[in-house]
Amino acid sequence: MPAPLNESNAAGLAGQIRIVLVGTQHPGNIGAAARATKTMGLSRLVLVAPEKPLDDDAYRRSAGAEDLLEAAPVHATLAEAVADCRLVLGCTARSRRVQLEQLDPDAGAARLLRFAAEGPVALVFGRERTGLTNEELQLCHASVHIPSDPAFSSLNLAAAVQVLAYEVRRALLAAAPADAVVPRSDDLPATHEQVEGFFSQLAETLDAIDFHKGRTPDSAMRKLRRLFLRTDLTVNEVRLLRGVLADAQRMARLADESGRLSP
Repeated sequence: MPAPLNESNAAGLAGQIRIVLVGTQHPGNIGAAARATKTMGLSRLVLVAPEKPLDDDAYRRSAGAEDLLEAAPVHATLAEAVADCRLVLGCTARSRRVQLEQLDPDAGAARLLRFAAEGPVALVFGRERTGLTNEELQLCHASVHIPSDPAFSSLNLAAAVQVLAYEVRRALLAAAPADAVVPRSDDLPATHEQVEGFFSQLAETLDAIDFHKGRTPDSAMRKLRRLFLRTDLTVNEVRLLRGVLADAQRMARLADESGRLSP
């Protein structure tokens, strides 16, 4: 049986894992989340459009994790914060219109760890009152749900971060050493930015070939997003798919020009 990771290797993988807080309303909760993050050996805290800047309450509640607060980058959008990530998991407390694969915390942690061996990954938490929006969840590859008591399911932000960070810590300490073979760059999972670029080109191509035929494109694109996000696209696969779309767009332009030139 392979030996578990040592602390040094675990720290290397942990450095690829981002705890992303979106639209946080109370600075003190950011400090408490930083403390929860650091106690589990994670060090990458990322903020997206917090409602208020960090204040004395945030630093006081961080209780020794001030370094995470000081190093935390602030982004305007979630897409910007996770652009280079190989995997993005969104934490959600309830069923949504967005139909994502739903993982338990231990399964989510295991998947994060697998992708962290190949590049940055993100675990995303939403606003204290309303969580992540449907649009933000659409940017995630899957969701993670903490199975709390349905009769009293509310967890505060720092508690949710603590539960997920603990599962990540357990996965790190239990994991076998990664294969010594370094994958080729085109065999790596595609980054979030690369996948979103593919989806943008796919939407343009469907319009160009009149796939929707007057129907709203939203439903079809949601289903196509779910289909492709289940496949863990690699860099090379995204390149191949975008090449196919580019040819489809070229043929659509030629057909359109031919139609305009016909008597």
